[in-house]
Amino acid sequence: MESFILLEYETLRIVWWLLLGVLLAAFAVMDGADLGIAMLLPLVTRNDGERRVLYNVIGPVWEGNQVWLILSGGVIFAAWPLLYALSFSGFYLAMMLLLVALILRPVAIKYRSKMTSATWRWRWDAIWCATGVVAALVFGVAMGNVLLGVPFAFEEHSLRAVYGGHFFGLFQPFAVLCGVVSVLLLVFQGAVVLCWKADGLIAARAKRWATIAGLLTILCFVLAGVWIAFGVEGYHVLTPADPNGLSNPLAKTVINNEAGGWLANYREHTWMWLAPGGAIVAGLLAMLLAGKGTGRLGIVCSSVMVVGVVFTVGLATFPFLLPSSSDPSASLTIYDASASHFSLWVMLLVSAFFLPIIVAYTSWVYSVMGGKVTEDSVRDAPHSY
Repeated sequence: MESFILLEYETLRIVWWLLLGVLLAAFAVMDGADLGIAMLLPLVTRNDGERRVLYNVIGPVWEGNQVWLILSGGVIFAAWPLLYALSFSGFYLAMMLLLVALILRPVAIKYRSKMTSATWRWRWDAIWCATGVVAALVFGVAMGNVLLGVPFAFEEHSLRAVYGGHFFGLFQPFAVLCGVVSVLLLVFQGAVVLCWKADGLIAARAKRWATIAGLLTILCFVLAGVWIAFGVEGYHVLTPADPNGLSNPLAKTVINNEAGGWLANYREHTWMWLAPGGAIVAGLLAMLLAGKGTGRLGIVCSSVMVVGVVFTVGLATFPFLLPSSSDPSASLTIYDASASHFSLWVMLLVSAFFLPIIVAYTSWVYSVMGGKVTEDSVRDAPHSY
């Protein structure tokens, strides 16, 4: 069996950590744009025709974009079962709130134009916009709590996880700031996409909101970084677990560093500053390019910003997956919370086959649906939203 596995256990764990980061970044870029467009609905539209344009901008792709979230959840479930169990149970009410938002979103998209009543459509518009805000906020607050540490521990003999937090405890000031960064970032991504896909007044308004959201995102992102440097305790592995050993979350010793501990990786590997630095530079470029006839390049830059923000968090916390504020040594890392060596290898082979198919199909859909969406095109299309 071991001869069949060509990669060491440690290598596979790092590969799956990278793959999880890529999938989360892809979700933030693609479905994040859909959530951002939903949040922009009351800001860039003034009548029913303009609102229909926004629905049809995402119409051909929003269902496919959700695949990246499903894949991310699948990776957590299969590759990091302890992380899945703890995060989904510890954040249970927050996850339910997220699920309600993600369930109501397609209902709003599908039902909104089923009746011509202005009241009917206004209500579904409000629901669609609210689902974007809720989903983006929950994602950001969750990331903030990962950086702060989650109150859980393991019973010594049974290894049964005990969660000591509650729903409202998730909304600490720093976590809320991370939620605000998430909301602004996705609004920015959605606005840049609208600058490319829409035209006329909608594109002009989207350009203005891209500038506002972009500047606010950079400001809050930098503020969060300063807060991490001076006000958030990081975690450090004092005696690591065997990177090639069996998963056991109690086989290591972890301590809470002083404020700024999460910057240790950046101090040791200066190339990591490319993530936050690149995010800021790409965001500024996206603001300059949005609405100036270089829509595709603007989207590339805004997407680089989104990816940079996601990997800024990932690189800061590596190798931690879920730090514990109750018992730091119970924190989950990539080396002590993964599935078995053989499971990671088989899943990698399966992913190597199916992921290129998903990427190819997604690229084809975006190339086919790459034209402008206007009020006239929506009105003339019999199957438009």
